[in-house]
Amino acid sequence: MAFKDAPAHPQAIELLQRSLKRGRLAHAYLFAGQDLDSLEMIAQTLAKTLNCAQPIIADGAPVDSCDRCLTCRKIEHGNHPDVHWLRPESKSRIITTDQIRDLSREIHLKPNEAAYKVAVIVAADRLRVEAANAFLKTLEEPPAKSILILLTVEPQRILETILSRCLRLSFAGDRPPPLPAELKQWLSAFTDSAGTHEKSLLGRYRLLDVLMQKLTEMKKNIDQSLTARSPLQQYQDAEKSYIDKWEDELAAAIEAEYRRQRSDLLSIVHWWLRDIWVWSVTLGSIANSGSTKAKNEGTRDLLRFPELSGTEVVAKRISPQDAVANLEIMEQLREWLDTNVQEALALEVGLLKLRL
Repeated sequence: MAFKDAPAHPQAIELLQRSLKRGRLAHAYLFAGQDLDSLEMIAQTLAKTLNCAQPIIADGAPVDSCDRCLTCRKIEHGNHPDVHWLRPESKSRIITTDQIRDLSREIHLKPNEAAYKVAVIVAADRLRVEAANAFLKTLEEPPAKSILILLTVEPQRILETILSRCLRLSFAGDRPPPLPAELKQWLSAFTDSAGTHEKSLLGRYRLLDVLMQKLTEMKKNIDQSLTARSPLQQYQDAEKSYIDKWEDELAAAIEAEYRRQRSDLLSIVHWWLRDIWVWSVTLGSIANSGSTKAKNEGTRDLLRFPELSGTEVVAKRISPQDAVANLEIMEQLREWLDTNVQEALALEVGLLKLRL
């Protein structure tokens, strides 16, 4: 991808290109948005532009990549020696101090073949305090001709000491990106189940069952996908030390990716609970005013998932206060799952506390 292919975030990209023209790029950026994959593409494109063999020139400076040269292709495929990617890889999906120290050593080495060394930290909100502290000196005084890019969908969780050393660019847009068809279908079934059954403990157990089935399916798919790409499948006759190392790496990668996708799924449920709150406030307003005008004219424009019929059904059963409590419960549940709490127990406690 080149910058010209990313029309969804014109203001932030225009700011980057203006900095490129003036030769005044920051040494460290925080890219915040709603989708890590999109943020990774933008970080990758900046790395391409800085090192492209045939860049697009404006005012005598490169402002975009050609997206075709050998350098661009290497960066695209993740095998350029001067562009480094760091991701949460432990089973608890955190970025460790050892990972940060390794990255700092790499960034201080002279470039192998590029004009700029680029380091991208994906899900920077997963930096542990110790890792963040180990990164501060590099972040504050990186070597010349190096750019550090931190990516996050949860900027509020990043330490202030990290935030203060980065130039923040928002790629959030006005609305979250549309759901893939498979997730939209699942959410529709989930919300229909919530709307069909009366407000009861049994109804919440049914919702818990729908959620657990989805998580089980998700983990199975992740396991199959990452196992198929593991060196274990290609080099089955390798030495035992390599096999042990690859097995540990595969287990950690599966757990990290599962936690990421689980967080995304619960975020969708969180948005749906927010839609219920919007409806409940609107219905309360209608009851007080005796008019349906507010409902007809404005409410659906405020919803993340206006097409779901179960949302209004549930909102009619609960008060705005209950709807707010549900949002707080979901926030607490997601915080629990960021620790080493037992997943099944946390989900059961969280969903059974919901007022639906």
